[in-house]
Amino acid sequence: MHQLLSIITIVAIQYFPQRVNAQPAIPSDSIQQVVAAKLMTNYPDGNFYTERLISRAELASIMVKAFRLDKRQAISKENLVVPDVTPSNPAFNDIQIVLKTEIMKGYRGNMFFPNQKVTRAEALAIFAQAYGVFQFPDDTVNEILASHPDAQTIPDWARKAIATVISEGFVNTDTQGNIAPLKPMTRGDMAYVLSKYLQRQQPQPETPEAPPAPNR
Repeated sequence: MHQLLSIITIVAIQYFPQRVNAQPAIPSDSIQQVVAAKLMTNYPDGNFYTERLISRAELASIMVKAFRLDKRQAISKENLVVPDVTPSNPAFNDIQIVLKTEIMKGYRGNMFFPNQKVTRAEALAIFAQAYGVFQFPDDTVNEILASHPDAQTIPDWARKAIATVISEGFVNTDTQGNIAPLKPMTRGDMAYVLSKYLQRQQPQPETPEAPPAPNR
């Protein structure tokens, strides 16, 4: 009997691992803010589904809306031939825009892979590309990322971009400060980034002028 219980325990651990260092819950007001701004939408049943993953096509559409990429001059270029994204694809125009503006890149053979899920590193780097990557020197990048235990797992190509969004306070981390760059980007993660970006766009109260010094 004890042997049977041990086997069951091992199987349970193997196939149902506990989640460790999970990202904290996304505040509901962050989701409401993003939905109100029409940068993301609820599903037809009215739920947002924070744990669902973001595809490349979805990310393209979000970037176009968030940064008004459709207003950039580059979109006047001729449409690109993208074999796996035909005009019948609902995200066709948005994918054309992110490719023309070079906010996102295609793959070999001009393939886009619209249904491929993106990692947090990929999504954050693409967001930073649209936002404007700060040209920090390497020492500054390392200093910004040093407080995050898993910073060494950030791909080299994404380090400067992720340092940008970290420095701007756009990234949700777990309780230990892990960025989890190789994990898939969820809708909740994206909503958090967008909500912080929207807050940054709101006009800040003016700093009151200091009263004049008294005459002596």
